[in-house]
Amino acid sequence: MDNQNKNLILATALSFAVILVWFLLFPPPEDTTTAANPTTASEIAAGSTSTDVSLPGIDVETGAVATPTESVAVVETPRIPVETARIEGSISLIGGRIDDLRLKDYRETLDADADIVTFLSPMGSENAYYALYGWAAANGFNADQVPGPDTPWSVENGTILTADTEIVLRWDNGNGQIFRRTISVDEDFLFSIGQSVENNSSTDITLRPYGLIRRHGEPADLKNFFILHEGLVRMSDGELQEVKYGKMEDFDFDEREGTTADRIDVAEKGWIGFTDHFWMTTLVPDQTKGFRSVAKYFASHEIFQTEAVGLAVTISAGQSSEVNSQLFAGAKEWDAIKKYESGGIEGFLDSIDWGWFFFLTKPIFAVLHWLNGTFIGMGIAGSMGWAIIALTLLIKAILFPLAYKSYASMAKMRELQPQMAELKEKAGDDRQKQQQLTMELYKKEKVNPASGCLPILLQIPIFFSLYKVIFVTLELRHAPWIGWIKDLSAPDPTSILNLFGLLPNATPEPGSIFFILSLGVLPILLGISMWIQQKLNPAPTDPTQQMIFAWMPWVFMFMLGSFASGLVVYWIANNTITFTQQYLIMRSHGYKPDVFGNILKGFKKKTKTDKK
Repeated sequence: MDNQNKNLILATALSFAVILVWFLLFPPPEDTTTAANPTTASEIAAGSTSTDVSLPGIDVETGAVATPTESVAVVETPRIPVETARIEGSISLIGGRIDDLRLKDYRETLDADADIVTFLSPMGSENAYYALYGWAAANGFNADQVPGPDTPWSVENGTILTADTEIVLRWDNGNGQIFRRTISVDEDFLFSIGQSVENNSSTDITLRPYGLIRRHGEPADLKNFFILHEGLVRMSDGELQEVKYGKMEDFDFDEREGTTADRIDVAEKGWIGFTDHFWMTTLVPDQTKGFRSVAKYFASHEIFQTEAVGLAVTISAGQSSEVNSQLFAGAKEWDAIKKYESGGIEGFLDSIDWGWFFFLTKPIFAVLHWLNGTFIGMGIAGSMGWAIIALTLLIKAILFPLAYKSYASMAKMRELQPQMAELKEKAGDDRQKQQQLTMELYKKEKVNPASGCLPILLQIPIFFSLYKVIFVTLELRHAPWIGWIKDLSAPDPTSILNLFGLLPNATPEPGSIFFILSLGVLPILLGISMWIQQKLNPAPTDPTQQMIFAWMPWVFMFMLGSFASGLVVYWIANNTITFTQQYLIMRSHGYKPDVFGNILKGFKKKTKTDKK
């Protein structure tokens, strides 16, 4: 068997096997996104009857928030509106909850009239999700002497929260302590929370500041996909922890609280919160002071909760004290999160799920993001699609020295075919002697028969890393390219089953057994590009090799047909560049590939077979 064909088949088969196993075990998820019906501030202000969860306090010894108890809230909910260029919503004056937030820049679907993404939702709404701040009583203080989730705050300063104006809430407990909460927000998604206590009593008091995030039930659009992390995300002194929602139910059970929980006693720096596919809420305590982070699941109420509890603060009589923290609540944008990391939130970029190949996914996305920004600056439409193609060029350029060595080695082996035939004849049926003579020939001519596999093998981790990047990063969501490609993170929407839109019938839904047959334009171009790349060399004479080569492009075409369009664009560009490189390198070594002739021979052979 031709050693060049052996290497090519080995590398192609290995690549195919790895990708096929990946596809079968972790298929692209079904599109379960549904348009949300956000609760408006005016509807919330009208009041509703709902089952509320109170927060009586925190255990002084452990710093753990006590078990929620049920209480009925049948009151109107006064609110302070939140309005910036990027978010809108409101803050409830009952408890001072940040519980109504929508993201102006993002819509639920590609439809022009689709609702903007609703991110946080108040008590009484489906899948309530909110942030809450307060103080835990200590040293004999009663729970009703500190502000809780049902505390009626008054507005001391401000009428609306914007990127330029803050609000100050005030509550007097009637026992000599006045609590204030100052809330501001930047131009993106970072809230700053200042909690102060003015002690006008004649005795010293000790309190613990805390912030928590509560999620009632799992997200409605939970993907539950292997390649994507959704659930708890925590950074503690440089150590990243990711726990899916279902695994939070398996934490150690705390009989005192009636909850499963996982605690980190004291961390100097870090953050804790919940991450979804594209959105995230994160508590960021003061990074200059220690804090305790806790993750819990209340089975009786189906509530997931994360907490950041500060160290005890003693406030002398006649004195006041203030603690500051931050809350990230919004979209996991690279630019915004990188800015916050540079501003002092250690390891914040790791809140994006880079996966096991983080050493590849991070730099790949950094370059992709830079290219996208460059093309946007040049006014090029469909910038992200062109950025993917430019990224492919850069990757191929980096790997070119290895590719050149590989293709040159293959060309050299082609030149050695007459000598290898002589060695085979000389060795006869003695395979061991034939192998020994062949290896001596390789050594003499400085040829490495395995080098032909390396370029293809290196493409496997790059392919998986790019798949990860395209699937998990927000910047690819709803990113258009050309013509019919309106979302590079979704499969090609066209289908051969309705002649690419010429027929009125709809195509199978993602997840349907027939969806794999619903080939779009890009998957077909992918199959053609692989098929033409094969024609750089004549078809192998061995029937098994012929069958593998004949089926491989079309198997890949169907297999990758339901993958994200951005990934298919990368694969087509990679095949095209590889074809060009290999053709030129072959020509430089004196071999002129007869691509057109090889194509015609393939059709002639098929015709001859059909006649039999």
